[in-house]
Amino acid sequence: MRLSNSSSASTGTPEEKNPSTKMDDIFTQCREGNAVAVRLWLDNTENDLNQGDDHGFSPLHWACREGRSSVVDMLIMRGARINVMNRGDDTPLHLAASHGHRDIVGKLIQCKADTNAANEHGNTPLHYACFWGQDQVAEDLVTNGALVSICNKYGETPLDKAKPHLRELLRENAEKLGQNLTKIPFKDSFWKGTTRTRPRNGTLNKHAGIDYKQLSLLAKINENQSGELWQGRWQGNEIVVKVLKVRDWTTRKSRDFNEEYPKLRLLFNPLIYNFVVDQTQAVKFALDIACGMAFLHTLEPMIPRHYLNSKSVMIDEDMTARISMADVKFSFQCPGRMYSPAWVAPEALQKKPEDINRRSADMWSFAILLWELVTREVPFADLSNMEIGMKVALEGLRPTIPPGISPHICKLMKICMNEDPAKRPKFDMIVPILEKMQDK
Repeated sequence: MRLSNSSSASTGTPEEKNPSTKMDDIFTQCREGNAVAVRLWLDNTENDLNQGDDHGFSPLHWACREGRSSVVDMLIMRGARINVMNRGDDTPLHLAASHGHRDIVGKLIQCKADTNAANEHGNTPLHYACFWGQDQVAEDLVTNGALVSICNKYGETPLDKAKPHLRELLRENAEKLGQNLTKIPFKDSFWKGTTRTRPRNGTLNKHAGIDYKQLSLLAKINENQSGELWQGRWQGNEIVVKVLKVRDWTTRKSRDFNEEYPKLRLLFNPLIYNFVVDQTQAVKFALDIACGMAFLHTLEPMIPRHYLNSKSVMIDEDMTARISMADVKFSFQCPGRMYSPAWVAPEALQKKPEDINRRSADMWSFAILLWELVTREVPFADLSNMEIGMKVALEGLRPTIPPGISPHICKLMKICMNEDPAKRPKFDMIVPILEKMQDK
């Protein structure tokens, strides 16, 4: 059996695998599940959550290996690379599968983990789940696309590694899913020139340079007064690129940029679709956005100059709404100027930024976005931005809720759009409300 104690995915104690983890560092905290320490470490934007230890284990590798579900959630929300590989080419899914952490396997799959990723031995997560007798995990992997007949370097399939009862179960499930049970020969993906996603050796901070030759701009997504938004690729990863429009670049602007951009380390993989949103999907999108905003509101200090509106929300290929950090304004980009006043709270249009409650103002913006989702209309589309700003701030202009909208959504909109900012709910309060709406 070549899935043995020499396997990099699942054997050996953490100290044997990596002596440096005895230190009081991020890898130790993730391994031990110290969520508070991890949170504090992540709040320091100088730290790189995709760095690797001496063996190439990222913080996400350790959290998945040890079953630290809350830490896994935190790392994923902060932008951890899902398919990152250690020096043995194990992904976090390899480790979670081999140790039977079914909930974490589910989280990784939901975040598009590659269920057929092969490590240096050609073993996939399903190979390990079968070898270590993680029956439920193995079933979940097959249900989500893991191939039962893919060979490792030694010509062994996951079915070859499974005990008889599991072998028959997986074979039956694979046949129902339309899998071809003919053995798939091992192929080393390096010959194809495939880019492997590795943890970085150190911290990528404001002093680190970027090799722009590795950056490809594929398609322009949007353009506004502050710059252009592009879909691109960098180091094998799909990214969103913001190309800033800045006049008269100065040393001071360069300094401000270097101080501010490390705070924007929430990276997403958005693709844009044109579609008609029904009410069920609208609630799903609203829930996605509310969850994202609930996370942003846990940050101290809050990300400056981020204004929630539909232009800052992107739809991923799995129909998940994600908040784009690419539209955050830097301090040198027309401070105080509002480009989308239709989504801005009345008090935010009248007062200085330092005099408003950002969390309450964001809730008003969410209410407008929710109105937009369920009506499929642009708020105040017949008015100019200047007219909108003046009328919302000074004349009480508000969106009208048309008939036919769910009374539950109407009630939620009115609560979130309360004229008194102090009476508006927090995002972590409305997430369960939207979850209940989704279940109905």
